[in-house]
Amino acid sequence: MRRHRIMGLLGALTLAAATLATGTATATTTIREVAPATADPAPPTEFGTDWHDPLTPGPPVSRPATRSCRVTLAEARFRDYTPYRGTYTPPTGCGSDRGWAKVVLRLDGKVKGRQYDRLGNLTLGGVEILRTSTPEPSPDGIAWSVEKDVTRYRDALARPQSVEMLIGNVVDDTYTGVIDVTVTLTFYAAEGRTGPAATPDLVLPLTTPTVTTPRNTERLLAEVYATGSGGGCEEYWYLTVPDAAPYSCKAADGPYREVRVSVDGRLAGIAAPFPTVWTGGWSNPFLWYVTPGPRAFDVQPIQYDLTPFAALFNDGRPHRVEVSVAGVPAGQSGWSTPTNLLLWQDHGRQVVTGALTRHEEEAPTASSRWTPPGTPGAEHRLDTEGGHRLTVAGHLDTSHGRVTTTVARSVRNTSAHRWTEGEALDALDASWSDEESVTRGVDTTLTSRAHTMNGATTLGAGDRLRTVLSLGDRADTVTSHAGRERGRTHLDDTYTGDATYTANVPREQRHAVAATTARYRLYGAEPGSGCYDRTVATAQGTVTVDRRRC
Repeated sequence: MRRHRIMGLLGALTLAAATLATGTATATTTIREVAPATADPAPPTEFGTDWHDPLTPGPPVSRPATRSCRVTLAEARFRDYTPYRGTYTPPTGCGSDRGWAKVVLRLDGKVKGRQYDRLGNLTLGGVEILRTSTPEPSPDGIAWSVEKDVTRYRDALARPQSVEMLIGNVVDDTYTGVIDVTVTLTFYAAEGRTGPAATPDLVLPLTTPTVTTPRNTERLLAEVYATGSGGGCEEYWYLTVPDAAPYSCKAADGPYREVRVSVDGRLAGIAAPFPTVWTGGWSNPFLWYVTPGPRAFDVQPIQYDLTPFAALFNDGRPHRVEVSVAGVPAGQSGWSTPTNLLLWQDHGRQVVTGALTRHEEEAPTASSRWTPPGTPGAEHRLDTEGGHRLTVAGHLDTSHGRVTTTVARSVRNTSAHRWTEGEALDALDASWSDEESVTRGVDTTLTSRAHTMNGATTLGAGDRLRTVLSLGDRADTVTSHAGRERGRTHLDDTYTGDATYTANVPREQRHAVAATTARYRLYGAEPGSGCYDRTVATAQGTVTVDRRRC
């Protein structure tokens, strides 16, 4: 069976990412069962024409108990590739004179009929503030929502801006789903004991590779909404194979990918992309109708601390900041990498000087070994491993003294890909790690990220296509001050699913069944909080478990 049959239902594009909140851990955590949310009745024996609205187990965005006001940012019905364009005006009467304590973006969407999963993005004054994908609808229609904390974009939110949003779509006699969305911003006033949030002074969209920054920058981050895209094999880059292997998705060097940032041609940051699975992914949309995979609705940007290079940027000259994806075959498109620069300024000095003092790179390694089947009908196998390490350091002479920043990051990927002739079996067992240490003065943040993917798609008797898949998105963050631990967080977002349907027949003849479980755990995320723990399970599109602990 060719790739267009096995993977043809994968969604529009693939994005990457890894960002974590840090905070203060509590001494003890008490876990308790609370009354479960209302679940659906007993599940049917197979999927019908309607199912539960999409549901994610992640926590809602926390909100302060202060005055708030809401602004509608975009209202659009996407039926083609025409973007929505509008204007934004900051609200009044929400404590804008003191700044905002928090700003929360909410997307509400609905769609019905037949439609693929689609990728969308939203920009404000050129600054990308949301990247998302859509669920696949039922004939009777579904509704879903996405929330995101966008407080860090205060610089763009503080003044009138142009708004542009696009969820590229195709509507015709077959694909009938028009995607209807409304996006709002809710602003929470900084009042009483709730002060304004600490945010970057400037947010600059990297619309061209060349940028000139203020000369008093004392902290500099880049965030990259990296997305495997283009409708081709880079949508599922983790399954690609070298040219010599007989498989329908080729990449000269195999599936190893790495998202890199360079400054004036010099490597400045590395990261492992997140292996996002969209809501049509792994040939089986029945896996995702109710519970999407981790990050599918809220694509998180990869963050890079570029502060060691701040002295270079502070010379007043333009500098080139470029993003590339290692492993993509030369001359082949397939990734988009919209980038924002987040800058903090030293308001005590007009010019901050310093130097890049250390740049150490271990040569990247990436290799794939193809083992052909020993006998007819046996499996092909591709074993891949790769990694990279980078350490950079620099100092700045600020109005509050000399501050040295050291950033060390290492990434690693291993995978075993198995398939048979015709790809009636297609299986992957893969893991990615991304370890990062940032020391600024006497403060250190250690972040350990781990992503896993283990699954197989098989086409059996009667064209019954079955997909069994598990995904993991895990991260641990530890903050310390002068060598003493100040905070610790643990995130564990997991998904498992098993779905079967009859392929190559009309929807009403598929006789589909699916069982999924998604669990999101987050410990020590905020001072005084113990944990967040929620599990959502489904069968044939109905919610069978919605359990909350903590």
